Amino acid sequence: MTLIGPSLMCADMGVLKESVIILDQAGVDFFHLDVMDGSFVPNFTMGPDMIKSIRPYTKKPFDVHLMVKNPENHLSTFIEAGADMISVHTEATEHLQRTLQTIRDNGLRAGVALNPSTPIEELKYVLDVVDYITVMTVNPGFAGQKFIPLMYQKLSDLKDMLFKEGYNINIQVDGNIGYETIPGVLENGANMLVCGTSSLFKPDITFEEAVTNLRQFIEHNNTSNFEPNLI
Repeated sequence: MTLIGPSLMCADMGVLKESVIILDQAGVDFFHLDVMDGSFVPNFTMGPDMIKSIRPYTKKPFDVHLMVKNPENHLSTFIEAGADMISVHTEATEHLQRTLQTIRDNGLRAGVALNPSTPIEELKYVLDVVDYITVMTVNPGFAGQKFIPLMYQKLSDLKDMLFKEGYNINIQVDGNIGYETIPGVLENGANMLVCGTSSLFKPDITFEEAVTNLRQFIEHNNTSNFEPNLI
């Protein structure tokens, strides 16, 4: 099974609550919430108050992606806001293992994210405290960027490393995940798709149609038997 998570930074903020309700009913698996501090990445997005405001409208997991410096200083804030999963960047903290362990100690799923140029070897000694790995397939910060082709190889190498090391860890992809790139990311090991303007948030169709079309496309292109262990 492949999990679909709408990237809410791509939603219309004026009707965010309504969008969450419709996407939930349409059958998405989780919601991806990007938190940017204007320093680690050159943009600002969702804060804890916004996340807290939409938490009552769905029981689906909230996947909070902290694109912030020193994320260990902000974990409690986003846990209290309603996060079920939190991912932090290897590049953003000096104490990655401790940060991931803290997330798990609070009963959440711990994720680790890699910028496109960051080698997968950065993960080798934290795999025992990781539930999912987010491979950034664009440079983080803005929606609508082009997929970086070398990320297919990175996904394949990551899948091979996890198999060699004996870990059953979900692989999430984030950045221009649409109909042109989904077959390749699935083939190379991804089983969690963060979906934005390339697949779900399209002006010419409803959310219900977008989710249905995406499900059918994934089923047609997915040959993996790997079952996610998050939902």
